[in-house]
Amino acid sequence: MPTVLITDSDFPDSNIERDVLNGTNTELKTAQASTAEEVIEAAESVEADALLVQYAPITKTVFERLDGLQAVGRYGIGVDNVDLDAANDHGVQVVNVPSYCEDEVSTHTFALLLACVRKVSSLDAAVKDGTWDWTGGRPIHCMRGRTLGLAGFGKIPQHLVQKVNGFGVDVIAYDPYVSEEKLDGQGIEKVSFDALLDRSDYISVHTPLTEETEEMFDADAFDQMKDTAVLVNTSRGSVIDTDALAEAIKDGQIAGAGLDVLPNEPPENESLSKQDEVVVTPHIAWYSEESFDTLRRTVTSDIERLLNGGAPENLVNDV
Repeated sequence: MPTVLITDSDFPDSNIERDVLNGTNTELKTAQASTAEEVIEAAESVEADALLVQYAPITKTVFERLDGLQAVGRYGIGVDNVDLDAANDHGVQVVNVPSYCEDEVSTHTFALLLACVRKVSSLDAAVKDGTWDWTGGRPIHCMRGRTLGLAGFGKIPQHLVQKVNGFGVDVIAYDPYVSEEKLDGQGIEKVSFDALLDRSDYISVHTPLTEETEEMFDADAFDQMKDTAVLVNTSRGSVIDTDALAEAIKDGQIAGAGLDVLPNEPPENESLSKQDEVVVTPHIAWYSEESFDTLRRTVTSDIERLLNGGAPENLVNDV
């Protein structure tokens, strides 16, 4: 009987995974591993054939030590905590959940943008502290006629564009992997990264984390942006140099930021999250009760199919 190990999760239970695997001749085990060594120890103790992973690092060493490992399933879209090259070298199939929370993330992105532009969080905090003064929010500018710049143009920003259509903003996008024709077809101008920085009143980040995109928003980028600009990130925390962002906001180089993701979660340095111009949420953009269920059922079903001779639907690597 093949064994699936949940290496780690912050889910309240494993009932959804057990429901999916019930009657499939597959055994489920759970652990809370936070390091590669802990993953190896937990997997060896149950002779795991497959891993279901949320945050734990699945490194080259994990693949080298776990000879019987057949598959790794990542709870989410990104697989940056899984060494795909090592997985390929050891013939281990990696699956993810590429489509499950586009509506949730795009809605949360817009919520962060509105909270920053309308200064909802700082005004709410002031009222709760006993201050009733609308002038504490000045200056607030009308969104109509402003420019929203998209860094990346996958499914989530496409949903976001549908949501902002009624607000009278112009939309431009930087994505070297999307054709000008595709963007033109949606009424969006394709621009260079420099033009995105120069022209945008609001920038929403939707890029994966790669060597190319790591800290693409750095001190130089903030220096190039408008001093009235707002930056929103619901993609990957390390796309932004958060130390440089904190300095840029403190120095008035940009107006503020809405962040759902950070390079370290929870943050080790709280200086950024304590700034009045910054709205931070705890990596929740993906979540609704419905997406929560879809996420867990999709990846568990793919792992079950793979272990029992079927073809996975969401294979990430070429094995």
